[in-house]
Amino acid sequence: MDIETLSKEQSILRTMRKTLANVVRDVTPLGGRTNPLTADTIEGIKDCFALISERENELAELLNFDQARPYYKDGEQQNAQVISFVKPA
Repeated sequence: MDIETLSKEQSILRTMRKTLANVVRDVTPLGGRTNPLTADTIEGIKDCFALISERENELAELLNFDQARPYYKDGEQQNAQVISFVKPA
């Protein structure tokens, strides 16, 4: 698989995750009303989120993408210094 294919798959997974989250948000009942989704459907949604997350992690590994570090589209890492603020006594 080439990098373009992997990037396209990442884009698809990101879109699926966001859309699924929006569907869940839209059907979540307000103020004590009953949930229109069955327990099986809720479990299925949780499984979908888990599978999407798993595949996103696999793709990140294939692309040597360190998820602990920020990613910048232009490829340049920002040079930043941590400044310690100490309150004067």
